[in-house]
Amino acid sequence: MAGLGAKTLMFVLVATLATFVKADFKKNMIVTWGKDHIGMTGDNLRLVLDKSAGSAIRSKVAHMFGSVEMLIKLVPGNSAGTVAAYYLSSTGSAHDEIDFEFLGNATGQPYTIHTNIFAQGKGNREQQFRPWFNPTTGFHNYTIHWNPSEVVWFVDGTPIRVFRNYEKEGIAYPNKQGMKVFASLWNADDWATQGGRVKTNWTLAPFVAEGRRYKARACLWQGPVSIKQCADTTVQSNWWTSPSFSQLTPSQLTRMQTIRDGFMIYDYCKDTNRFKGVMPPECSKRQF
Repeated sequence: MAGLGAKTLMFVLVATLATFVKADFKKNMIVTWGKDHIGMTGDNLRLVLDKSAGSAIRSKVAHMFGSVEMLIKLVPGNSAGTVAAYYLSSTGSAHDEIDFEFLGNATGQPYTIHTNIFAQGKGNREQQFRPWFNPTTGFHNYTIHWNPSEVVWFVDGTPIRVFRNYEKEGIAYPNKQGMKVFASLWNADDWATQGGRVKTNWTLAPFVAEGRRYKARACLWQGPVSIKQCADTTVQSNWWTSPSFSQLTPSQLTRMQTIRDGFMIYDYCKDTNRFKGVMPPECSKRQF
């Protein structure tokens, strides 16, 4: 960059913050386990689980704020005991994490769409939904949108959950650690289906979940400097900081409420027995 003026250099550095990762799994992902149980060709992903192993991948780079999406087709038929996961996570005991997990079920019984969020190592913020479609016969879009104001989980463009930033009121929020993207298929029959009562039927293996069209339109994590850079509202490429992304539209709110009223089966904020009446502080706050 020799010869560049100060303003030009600053523009070049800022322009590299926003990344657009599209489609090519083999180019953008690393196998973390189950190498022989994974297929990655172009924008197609195939995750396999049998009795010998499951499979998992993660992105090569980490992000801080933006939008991550993937089309996913879940294990068909009797998927009891299996879990397909798609999530963002940092590392360490005080990690941040934003989850989609898909808990399998016996043939004819619906999947559970399990969502959770961790901030500085604290999770236990589960909300669960029954799908209002068949997630095994075609591909459906699952998007995590994450910005300084809120985290939103979308299914086929419809928001199903919001977690707002109340850090100023002492509630931890994931905004200080870059997170990589993970996808996996694994056996969890000790808890996944009906509390572990229904086990994986290995005679039906291999179990296969598929992904397509992975996209990350997000800020590239370059270490602690990204905490401020990726939240800078004066940087044009930080589109996620626009006020229009700090609150759902009336139409989005209506669609989300329809899903929550009709298909939510668990909300940690309503589980008074679990928390012995001392509810997490965010449960008394407006989330959307």
